[in-house]
Amino acid sequence: MTTSAPPSERRVPEAVHRRRWAILGALMLSLLIVVLDNSILNVAIKTISTPAPTGLGATQGELEWAINAYTLVFAGLLFTAGLLGDRLGRKKVLLAGLAVFGIGSALAAESGSPVQLVVFRAVMGVGAAFVMPATLAVLMNVFERDEQPKAIGIWAGGVGLAIAIGPITGGVLLDHFWWGSVFLINVPIVILAIGLMVWLVPDSRDPNPGRLDPVGVVLSVVGLVLLVYGIIKGGQLADFTDPQVLATIGAGLVVLIGFVIFEKRSDHPSIDVSYFQNKVFSAAISAIALVFFALMGVTFFSVFYTQSVRGYSPLQTGLLMLPLAAAQIIFAPRARLVVDRFGNRATCTAGLVIIAAMLAAFATLDADTPIWILEVIFFLMGTGMAHIMTPTSVVIMQALPREKAGSASALSNTFRQVGGALGIAVLGSVLSTAYRNGIEDKLSLVPAPLRHTAGESIEATLGVAAKLGPQGRALVTPANDAFLHAMHVTALCGAGVAVIGAVVVALFLPGRPPAQQAGKEEAELVTATPAQAGQD
Repeated sequence: MTTSAPPSERRVPEAVHRRRWAILGALMLSLLIVVLDNSILNVAIKTISTPAPTGLGATQGELEWAINAYTLVFAGLLFTAGLLGDRLGRKKVLLAGLAVFGIGSALAAESGSPVQLVVFRAVMGVGAAFVMPATLAVLMNVFERDEQPKAIGIWAGGVGLAIAIGPITGGVLLDHFWWGSVFLINVPIVILAIGLMVWLVPDSRDPNPGRLDPVGVVLSVVGLVLLVYGIIKGGQLADFTDPQVLATIGAGLVVLIGFVIFEKRSDHPSIDVSYFQNKVFSAAISAIALVFFALMGVTFFSVFYTQSVRGYSPLQTGLLMLPLAAAQIIFAPRARLVVDRFGNRATCTAGLVIIAAMLAAFATLDADTPIWILEVIFFLMGTGMAHIMTPTSVVIMQALPREKAGSASALSNTFRQVGGALGIAVLGSVLSTAYRNGIEDKLSLVPAPLRHTAGESIEATLGVAAKLGPQGRALVTPANDAFLHAMHVTALCGAGVAVIGAVVVALFLPGRPPAQQAGKEEAELVTATPAQAGQD
């Protein structure tokens, strides 16, 4: 007996089935540019924070917005993008998203100020929102159900590939060209991806698509922007009790609560909150959000650790991040084998425990720690992530009917992006607050008007120190010490979040099914009619 459906029962047309792996390659190229963009930007953060003409002189808060403008627009539009793909055709939406992303990348490369960069990053977020859910939705429609876990594993491995290529590519570009080249590199990739999409990818749509929900989209984006703005502002001021900070965070929470109430009452919600009554589905979504919360926050501060404290170049920093990506490329496609043996619960819980331990290990790093220790931390962190992303993606995608693939993909990616945005905002603000508290009493050498700016980040302190000449050198060691303390505090906060995720997953994800039950389910999958299989 085999788990493959007989040819007569295939739901995918034979012509499409024959070229399914080539289609997956084209989809992964589209995915590559969306993920590549953020991983390239991570290496360029320090360069962009450098004063003109080398960079834009962006503050830490502006850097956080340059990342989060993309992420929040991405997250806010994902579900609507998934619905538009279901309604208009996933191929059409994918092509339009790639075009907008390419235009936004070209504009971002020519930004003349941090504000322009934030605006053009938001344009890129619009394009990315239409690319990401369409890639996974097309995948679900060109692979039979028995091959979907393998295809999703390879798709998830593509994320690891992008994380590997991004920092190295960014490092090479920054060594030879101006900072805008890290965005301009997207344009030729977009052109190639569009050509392959037109040639290879079939169109598909939901025969019964949902109605669009513009009110829900506006409420979700406004609520998230207010919440993140308040968190970042609190970090800048090193005071979360400031009335402006409290009012902004409070307004964001009120709008998000209003969003949930509106969605529950709507007959065509952006997010069907009834899905979250399924504890397994909720736990899988939560695991993805918490992983990205911790990971994005760590990536943000690790760049400053390697470049500002340790003195590595952008290219060297990219190479140092290679183990993080290599682990994902190695283990993401194989994670399904671990799940088959131990079950989703044990696999994902172990993955989150590993991530928590590696985040805690960041709290042991100093200015002279052997660099191989950082490499081991990155590799194990990537291993943990690979054993969470693939199983949870399969759980989420198979929890909804096949024709709702766009909606399932959008939900998964929405919570991934929201988790990442909040990770950068919250952990970035913890880093900023802890750094300012550690450096404030060492800034007596700095002219009074510059003290607030100098205390915002290690790059700001070092920038002011350079302007002061020889007397500014006395600030370098205190700045490094204050940053290391702030990084330790931030890493422990991230570890705490990962532990919470491990508890949620251990409580609610399904364990390994008994052998007899697993065999019964396998037999049912083989004998199921196409209609029944689509509703599993």
